[in-house]
Amino acid sequence: MALVLGPGGPVGTAWLFGLAAGLRRTGVDPASADVLVGTSAGAIAGAALAVGRDLEELSDLPPVRPGEEGADLAVMPRVFEILNAPGADPREARRRVGALAREADAPPEERHLAGMEFLLGTRTWPDTALLITAVDVDGGDPVVWTREDGVPLHAAVASSSAAPGFTAPITIDGRLYMDGAFGGGSNVHLARGAGTVILIEPMGQASPEGADLWITPDDAAREAFGPNVGDRSRWAEVYKAGVRQSADLVDTVGSLLP
Repeated sequence: MALVLGPGGPVGTAWLFGLAAGLRRTGVDPASADVLVGTSAGAIAGAALAVGRDLEELSDLPPVRPGEEGADLAVMPRVFEILNAPGADPREARRRVGALAREADAPPEERHLAGMEFLLGTRTWPDTALLITAVDVDGGDPVVWTREDGVPLHAAVASSSAAPGFTAPITIDGRLYMDGAFGGGSNVHLARGAGTVILIEPMGQASPEGADLWITPDDAAREAFGPNVGDRSRWAEVYKAGVRQSADLVDTVGSLLP
């Protein structure tokens, strides 16, 4: 049985945390899945679940200190322009996005690494089968990190959630990596062969193939998200929306988990 968690920026992360925290309160633990697949926001949430992080402690974030934001907001519109261009070769498009990520005037990777270590509370991989996706900046190739790779957990998660313009790419073994969503959305294909698949997508737009249960934000959660998935100021509100929505999912999710 596999749990696949998709991308969605900081607000998507908050919703995933709240959803999982609410399920845990009823005795339904998403981390009991045999395989966890995480991409971007889903990588943060999946790793936090797998290591047993107390999500109640993350119902809100510490205030951002002056000068810590500094995202290059002009980058992402250009990214989507490249990715959505008709007839674009996917690998070449990812390489072009990687070039933008390199050039962006974004906060340094050290800040993002520190943020991921704070959210996870550890650098150590769990024993759980956890797959974290990323994309090689220069080659444009998707990668999948597991504990066998010897990469610190917070670095793998940071690479998966390194959105161009919001953070510099993450250096691992001399190569640069960026957001895993560019390699295949939520990467539900990685769960093939795992039996039942629960797919939870903060940004889900159309029902995907390969999922037995597909969960997306309800109307109240979408309203809490606001127009900008990078808006950290909405974290607490979106977390609460996830907790509220979890009440409607306890029986369904609980019936599918081991």
